[in-house]
Amino acid sequence: MTAFAAFAASLAVEELEIELLLEALTQRHGYDFRDYDRQLVRRKLLGVMGVRELKTVSALQERVLHEPGAASGVLRALAVRPAGLFDDPAGALHARQVLGANLRSAALPKLWLAECAGIGEAWTLAILLQEEGLLHRSEIFATMANDELLAEVREAGIDADSLPGLQENYLLAGGTGTLADYFEVQDGRALLLPRLRSRITWAGHNLVTDASFNEFQAILCCRALADFGPMLRQRVLRLFYESLSRFGVLGIDRELAPGDAHAGAYKPLLPDLPWYRRVE
Repeated sequence: MTAFAAFAASLAVEELEIELLLEALTQRHGYDFRDYDRQLVRRKLLGVMGVRELKTVSALQERVLHEPGAASGVLRALAVRPAGLFDDPAGALHARQVLGANLRSAALPKLWLAECAGIGEAWTLAILLQEEGLLHRSEIFATMANDELLAEVREAGIDADSLPGLQENYLLAGGTGTLADYFEVQDGRALLLPRLRSRITWAGHNLVTDASFNEFQAILCCRALADFGPMLRQRVLRLFYESLSRFGVLGIDRELAPGDAHAGAYKPLLPDLPWYRRVE
């Protein structure tokens, strides 16, 4: 067997091992990553294997099936990467511009952060809505599929010492004051002010398997959607269409392609950026 043939055979075995591991996660733990982008899944699994000093995906699967806590580590690795507060100032600025202009006429706007990337993403949105004069009559639904991560974000905070270093990003995102003014500090931990936190509802929802659960005036999925394979992406775009009110706002990871589900039902809101209004 040539070196190339041996390499191809090794990759084929590894692909089969990944299939079996993802099937094990689905059957044993109820989390389905089978239709996620396979190359991304592979990179994340190899990262877990490196930390655990495992040579094969099969060895990782054995740990997942038989070692307490091993599945939790793999599920964390496969979940959307947690966002930092104002870690994407350009994206936050675009959200401020679009939501400020398009939600002002809505009486009680509901916003869905689908497969939210943690408190950093949710708190960033709450702050910019507050500064746009919208938060007091809005409700943010921040949903996550992973129950363990969901339980953690409900009690999470950030290091209070990090706030001064985040001020510049906050200003780049259109901030008009001092970021630290939106937080209370307890034992070195910074928490978003209660009146802002009260506008965020954390809930479990799995984009892979669950149906629409409300009608929203805005749906944002700028981080998690990039992890999905082609078939799952189309399923989720159909779900967003079913969940978005007419003239509601959709913010996603990249521009819609002509063949994307319900692409013709949307009108772009910003040139060359994936922000849309549903018009049909």
